[in-house]
Amino acid sequence: MASDAYDWHFTQDVEEFLDQAEAFLWSEPALHTVQLTVTEMVRTNGTTGCGEDAPYFGLLVGGDGTVHATVMRTPPFQLQLTALPDGAADALAVRLVKDGRAVPSIFGPTEATAEFAAAWERRTGATARLAMSQRLHRLGALTPPEPAPPGCARAAGTDDRKLIARWYDQFCTDIGEAARHDPEHWAESRLAQGGVVLWETPDGTPVSMASAPPEVAGQVRVTTVYTPAPLRGRGYAGGATAAVSRNALDSGAKEVLLFTDLANPTSNGLYQRLGYRPVTDFATYEFGDGTTKG
Repeated sequence: MASDAYDWHFTQDVEEFLDQAEAFLWSEPALHTVQLTVTEMVRTNGTTGCGEDAPYFGLLVGGDGTVHATVMRTPPFQLQLTALPDGAADALAVRLVKDGRAVPSIFGPTEATAEFAAAWERRTGATARLAMSQRLHRLGALTPPEPAPPGCARAAGTDDRKLIARWYDQFCTDIGEAARHDPEHWAESRLAQGGVVLWETPDGTPVSMASAPPEVAGQVRVTTVYTPAPLRGRGYAGGATAAVSRNALDSGAKEVLLFTDLANPTSNGLYQRLGYRPVTDFATYEFGDGTTKG
């Protein structure tokens, strides 16, 4: 598609965005898992912010009204992209500069984010840094750990709220990110959704957790798999992940997904042993300050 055959349209209304983008996002639920889960979270819980912190949603629309790509930013999350047709990355950078929108970081398919990072550098003078490379995996045949670690899985309850909040905060620290949500609020929200599984030892001591938000568009994405450092290497994370994956399958999800950090061979190996198979790679770029060139 020629670069002049489409245009970027923006809105701050998630319902307006989904009215136009939902068919596109549902066409590839795995590849669009982040946009699907984030917009569902916004639609369910709302969001706050104004000025540079106000959420916004963008659609790349062809002359016939067909949506070819989307972009969104819902602070505290970074700008999030889908795959882009030729020329769309530079057109997006131009539009964001024109609108005066700050872009501290961006996440999306590797090729699209690299193209946008280069365009953003050209248009603003900012320096782009590859902050993380990740791989999206899809569950094939679930293969629980054998032998299983000692203990069993159980659904987290309200009495576990403080533990879950603390582990979420520690998880964010371990992956080098500031907590994107207030830990207490995150724990309450996930408990309300029933999406947290704990692995506990035979004496009832929780030693690992894994979580997953509710199904949307037939897909569930496993997130926030965490074991405290002194307890790692004993198979607890594998037990918790297998259990939350089984719950997702039992709930009727057509696809169960998760992201891995490509710099962590231990977690990549674990998830592959559980039956997760690579889909495609994603990247996060962070930007230094620049001066808008237009």
